[in-house]
Amino acid sequence: MYRKKQNKKRKTIFIIIVLIICVIIGVIVNIVIPNRNLTIFEKTIKDSVLTVQKIISFPVDFITNKVNVNKEKNEMYEKYKELEEKVKENEKYKIENEELKKQLEDMKELLNINETIADYTYVNANVINRNIDYWSDTITINKGEHDGITKDMPVVIGNNLIGKIISTTTFNSTVRLITATDVVDKISIKIKSQDTYVYGILNGYSEENNTYTIEGISQTIKIENGSIVTTTGMGDIFPAGIIIGKITGVNTDNFDLSNVLEMQSDINFDNINYVTVLRRNI
Repeated sequence: MYRKKQNKKRKTIFIIIVLIICVIIGVIVNIVIPNRNLTIFEKTIKDSVLTVQKIISFPVDFITNKVNVNKEKNEMYEKYKELEEKVKENEKYKIENEELKKQLEDMKELLNINETIADYTYVNANVINRNIDYWSDTITINKGEHDGITKDMPVVIGNNLIGKIISTTTFNSTVRLITATDVVDKISIKIKSQDTYVYGILNGYSEENNTYTIEGISQTIKIENGSIVTTTGMGDIFPAGIIIGKITGVNTDNFDLSNVLEMQSDINFDNINYVTVLRRNI
């Protein structure tokens, strides 16, 4: 009885070993000759292995998909919270912007400032002509009445003032530069001094020194070299906040009563090809 059990056990082990060897041989043959026709035995083993693989991988794939779905949901929720915070911030900025606009209007009324740069539309133009005999005085641009350009509109390069429109045709305009020797309009300017602004008048340009003269500032006020000079917005021509140049020197007048400042522009007036006209929004 014991011997029969031992023989049966050996036969079972033998069969299992044979099956394992067949599977290994089948796998090796399939790798070495992948395009050959499989036997029925190999097909059965292959299908069995794939079926077992599917059964084993199904719960793993299911759990992995669930984890990925939950991860995506969490990421979407985080993005939603971020967008919600941004919406709240935008609402806050909107309220602050409205308050700043109101304060700006109040300041403009208090300082008698008619216009700021924000009240203008930018019209870009090319320089198409420049008289050699009056090189520092005027330039001609390729935008005119057809483009809404009218007399006295400010002309800038970037945020730097270079002049104003003095005449127009249908498709062209003439710009008088602030380097012109016959400047009729004296430009009201302001200079940042510590925590306040100092006001003065731009009064003339020296072609020899490439500097502008600023007058009307008390001698008791300290102005440092490098201080930014901008327009005040007082009057009907130039809006507030356009940069004109930087202070390069501080002197006194002949009576030692007021400062006479020297200013230089960052613009190279000898090489002007493209300009922008500030067209007032109606």
